[in-house]
Amino acid sequence: PGRPVAGAAAVDAEALLGADAPGTPDRTALQRWGRALGAALRPPALVTLAGDVGAGKTTLARALCEGLGVTDLDAVTSPTFAILQGYPSPVGTVWHADLYRLRAPADLEALGWEELVATAPVLLIEWPEIAAGTLPPHAVHLRLDHDPADPDRRCLTVTRGEGPA
Repeated sequence: PGRPVAGAAAVDAEALLGADAPGTPDRTALQRWGRALGAALRPPALVTLAGDVGAGKTTLARALCEGLGVTDLDAVTSPTFAILQGYPSPVGTVWHADLYRLRAPADLEALGWEELVATAPVLLIEWPEIAAGTLPPHAVHLRLDHDPADPDRRCLTVTRGEGPA
């Protein structure tokens, strides 16, 4: 598992990785932790979600949105084809990007990426690798990997900085 994030401007570090943070959560624990993290996020917040297909990135994004107060959770789906979706919340629009289909960093320009990163109250990014060089230092990076010992669990790693975990 990751380490506590000290001094994160956009996140309450205790809520991010308190004593109850799962290291290898099952789906229920991951959702509970994601809701708690979402509730602790303060704009501007940027959270990346990396991991293999089926690792739980969208499940975690939905839990974050629930914690942020997004009421239409059915709308929180992987924006693989739309690339970018917005959800109203009490903290402002929660933007959810899925960069899986982008082939080069130049593809970010068509999304108005620089402005989005600079102005979004909350930005959740699935498949963030292509945008690694464009992320601010306050970004929180979540990585989910399949637990080889238990298919119902994930290995959760949390880091902070300019590049995804």
